[in-house]
Amino acid sequence: MAKLEGVGMKKSLKQWPTWFLKKAKTFTHYGFIPLIIIIGMNTEPKPHISQLLSPV
Repeated sequence: MAKLEGVGMKKSLKQWPTWFLKKAKTFTHYGFIPLIIIIGMNTEPKPHISQLLSPV
C-alpha cells in the first residue's frame, strides 16, 4: 500500500511544475499591461491615463 502512495506522490510532483507554469503564464499574460499602467500612474509627474496609453 505504501508503494502505491509513493507512486501517486511522484506523479503529483511531476504534474506540479506544469500546473504552476500554466497559472504563471495566465497571470503574466493578463497582468503585465495593467501592472505597467499602475506603475506609470504612480510616477512623478503624474501623467493622465491618455498619456500612458498613447504610443507617442
